[in-house]
Amino acid sequence: MKKKLLSVLLAVSMMATALVGCGGGSTEETSGDTTEATGDAAEDTDAAGDSASSGDGVQVGIVLPTKDEPRWLQDQAQFEKLLGDAGFTSQVLFSQGSSATEKTNVETLISQGIEVLIICAQDASAAAASVEAAKAEGITVISYDRLITGTDAVDYYVTFDSVAVGQAQGQYIIDNAPEGTGIPLYLYAGAATDNNAFLFFEGAWKTLQPKIADGTFVIANSSEAVAVQDKNELTRDEMATIIGQITTDWDFNVAKSKAEAHLTAVGAESKGDIVILAPNDGTARSIADVFSTDTDVTSYVITGQDSEIASVQYIIDGKQSMTVFKNTNTLASDTVTMAQKILAGETPETDTTYNNGNIDIPSKQTNVDVVTKDTVKSLLIDSGYYDASEFTGLE
Repeated sequence: MKKKLLSVLLAVSMMATALVGCGGGSTEETSGDTTEATGDAAEDTDAAGDSASSGDGVQVGIVLPTKDEPRWLQDQAQFEKLLGDAGFTSQVLFSQGSSATEKTNVETLISQGIEVLIICAQDASAAAASVEAAKAEGITVISYDRLITGTDAVDYYVTFDSVAVGQAQGQYIIDNAPEGTGIPLYLYAGAATDNNAFLFFEGAWKTLQPKIADGTFVIANSSEAVAVQDKNELTRDEMATIIGQITTDWDFNVAKSKAEAHLTAVGAESKGDIVILAPNDGTARSIADVFSTDTDVTSYVITGQDSEIASVQYIIDGKQSMTVFKNTNTLASDTVTMAQKILAGETPETDTTYNNGNIDIPSKQTNVDVVTKDTVKSLLIDSGYYDASEFTGLE
């Protein structure tokens, strides 16, 4: 791959900085937490493919949003294992919730000589400039889990069926809600900077809206959602307005604060037996902890996604109702398979396309399942995804 003199100088500078700041023995970069995995067969062209056997630098660079959520640590472990077993050198960098750090991470990986960039964007639109810089260096870009928008520099997208995630959450609420009408519904969403948050909300809204329109559910915490409650198909701007009001920013503390504020703002008529759309497991636990301590809340149904160990335990204990199981092992495996094809000079297999506002991106989509107390064992334990010893009270 063609390398610019500036990239070489940047690499030398960063290596010197790392040696000074980390005593010379650490792989941690100043741009964020770093893990470098080098497969035992890195020099084996049969394992890695002829085009991936350079032996110099890092072949596959991976940028993940944060190491503070168990989900992304699971992804890290899978990437390192799968790429290492396949004989590729790789480096994982965490952006820690900062688009600026994410940009520095990508620049660092470019300077390392990567041929494939796998990136889960912190901010869907802000990441465009970073992947454009990678593309300019001849690097193939795979948008991982979250779609990077507003650019033609994304080559492939690997994702779960995000609309189906929201549909599963919405349908679970409908199927498990208390009997009657006028049931208070609390809506929460992910970060407004994450395209997936829109897809999750879209799926949930389309599923729940008929039951909102007929009075089964009454929205308790979003005036913006109430304003469009008769519309099943929302525009992007309408969803943005609602999400802006109910966003958790994928942050436990933000979710907790909003839940507390919402319960303080409403009267007893908006409590009792309630249902809650929570966007993921981390926020679901925070929100559930708040609602469970309000003496006027007699019962709640609450959704989640990612099947984090802590939330699976909450489900076993009756503190969380469900989680959407997104098998990150499968997602990471699909992505590594795609990277292997690219490094071998072949075209990866895809099964759909996603439009990111500029182009239709060839995509590989992974299905999802619903985990409840009754299906924890069959979906998570019997499949080998988790070991039963991780949990207490498992039947």
